[in-house]
Amino acid sequence: MQTRVEIADFENWGVAAGEAAKVLAAGEVVAVPTETVYGLAALAFNTEAVAKVFEAKERPSFDPLIVHLAGIRDLRRVAVMPEGIEGVVRQLAEAFWPGPLTLVLPKHEDVPDLVTSGLPTVAVRVSKHEIMRRLAKELGPIAAPSANRFGRISPTSARAVMSELEGRIPLIIDGGACSDGLESTIVAVEEGEKRPTLRLLRPGPVTREELRKFGRVVKAGRVTDDRPEAPGTLESHYAPIVPVLLFDKPEEFEPEEGRNYALLSYRGDPKDGYLDRHAWTRVEVLSPGKGKLAEAAVRFFFALRALDTEGIDAIVAEPVSDVGIGSAIMDRLRRAAARQS
Repeated sequence: MQTRVEIADFENWGVAAGEAAKVLAAGEVVAVPTETVYGLAALAFNTEAVAKVFEAKERPSFDPLIVHLAGIRDLRRVAVMPEGIEGVVRQLAEAFWPGPLTLVLPKHEDVPDLVTSGLPTVAVRVSKHEIMRRLAKELGPIAAPSANRFGRISPTSARAVMSELEGRIPLIIDGGACSDGLESTIVAVEEGEKRPTLRLLRPGPVTREELRKFGRVVKAGRVTDDRPEAPGTLESHYAPIVPVLLFDKPEEFEPEEGRNYALLSYRGDPKDGYLDRHAWTRVEVLSPGKGKLAEAAVRFFFALRALDTEGIDAIVAEPVSDVGIGSAIMDRLRRAAARQS
C-alpha cells in the first residue's frame, strides 16, 4: 500500500479534511492531527474499519480505543450517563471540551465491542483540533488511538507517523506539530458517597489539580492482567526501541564501558547532576534554561524519538517535577522504562 500525505495548512485545511472524510467514509483509516498527538482514525460504528486500525498498529484486541465526538451533544450516541454522574460529566465537558480530557463512561449498546475491547465502558473526548472535530461532525463518532505501532513512541508530527505506518495506511493529514504533545488525561467518572469519584487512569494535560474542583480524584491501580480500562494505561508503553533508563538521582547511573548513552535532559543544566555525569553521545533538552514543564511536555515525544537512533545503546532520562503536567511526563517515562525492567 502506498501512503499519501495531504498538507493541511491555514488556507487549505478544509480541503484536506474533505479528503480525509472521503477515505474514512469508504471504510479506510486516516492519520489525523489532534492537539495532543496524531490519531489513527476510523468510523467508530464501522467494525471492519476499526479492525484496520488494530491491524495497522499491530494493536492487541484487549486494548480499547478512544472515541472522538464533535461535541457534548453527541455524547449519548456512545455513552450512557447514570443520574448520579450526569451532572459532573456535563461540568467536566463544559470546562475542558473541546480539549485534552477523555472521560470513561458506561457505553451505549450501539458501540461495537471491538472499540471497547469488550469492556462495559467507552472512552470519549472532543478534540479542539479543527480537522478532527470537522470529521466527527460530518461522519459521526471517530475511533482514533495514537497513529503509531503498538507500545511505541506517540507521533506528534506527520513525519513521525510516516516513520511508523508508511505502507500500512492510505492517507496522512499533515497538520504540523501538535500543540500539547502529550496524550489526553483519562478519567473514569464514578458515583461516590458524597462527591463523584474521578479515577485518574492516565495523567495528561488536564492536571489532577484542575480536576479536584469537580470531584474526589483517586489514582488508578496498576494494570497487571493485560486488561486495561483505557488506552495507554499498560505498565509498559510509549517505549522507543532503545532501552530507557530512569534514575531518581544522577549518581545511580553507572555507565558500562564501550556502550553509547544518550541523555534526555529536562533543562540542560549541569547543576542537575546529569549533564557532566558522562560523555554523552547525544543530548536532547526538553526545556532549556530555567525549565518549563509545559514546554517539556510539548517536546517530550519529539525528543525521545530523536534519541531513538542507530548507535545509541541506552537513553538515560532525567526525572522532572511530579506535579501538574510533570506528572504526565513522569508517567510516560516510567512506562517507557518499564519495558527494560
